[in-house]
Amino acid sequence: MTSKNCFPFRFGTTSYIIPADILPNVEFLKDKVDDIELVLFESDEFSNLPSLHDMQKLADMAKEFSLTYSVHLPLDVYLGHSDRSERVQSVSKCLRIIELTRNLPKSAYVMHFEAGQGIEVNGFSSVQKSCFIDALCESIAQFLAGTDEDPSMFCVENLNYPFELVWPVVEESGLSVTLDVGHLEYYGFPTGLYLERYLHKAKVLHMHGTLNGKDHHSLASMKPEVLDMVMKALSKESAQERVMTLEIFSKDDFDSSCISVKQFLC
Repeated sequence: MTSKNCFPFRFGTTSYIIPADILPNVEFLKDKVDDIELVLFESDEFSNLPSLHDMQKLADMAKEFSLTYSVHLPLDVYLGHSDRSERVQSVSKCLRIIELTRNLPKSAYVMHFEAGQGIEVNGFSSVQKSCFIDALCESIAQFLAGTDEDPSMFCVENLNYPFELVWPVVEESGLSVTLDVGHLEYYGFPTGLYLERYLHKAKVLHMHGTLNGKDHHSLASMKPEVLDMVMKALSKESAQERVMTLEIFSKDDFDSSCISVKQFLC
């Protein structure tokens, strides 16, 4: 099912729709979407980072099929960690990914503002929140100094804590937003209010439904009124370079999500 060139924004999904590596997924999706979110990770045990040869294939397919890539920076980076050495290591991980993907046509880089593995920002005291923000500011300054990409290419994603906590860092650093509607619904934040506040700075939207208490499912599992709200907001604030990513991970979810979204074409 193709949804390429159908909407007044770039329509996309993740690089894990079929049970295969990144390159076969891009082959599968290249004529179906406008943008593909490259979900990249690297650890001591496992890495899915494409080789330089594969990176060239990704660039060639993008040119032939008018694709862009939204690059999700590694999840195990903690730019707000209390330990400076951890922050420096996290910045270095991000910069390696940026260098690896330098020659790809990119719509955005998606990034998380986290304090550490298993650390709940929601439980922070006022002092801890202040330290978290100071740590983020230091990391972002170091991060931006290490790349020639425009700051607006880096889109901070809303997670399980109120986004207004980190909004000053986003705004003052010239960053953009990844507005994850699936997260808003899953964690109980007011989606309408977030659209009003942050859509103008959002280069990327992440869309996914909740099923049996878990997110990242088909849009068929998203409340119809929420999907309607998002599509109306996007039609009012049209931006052809903005990306809507179905952040899902199976072909069945992809197909049913496309059906849900295409109802709005008429």
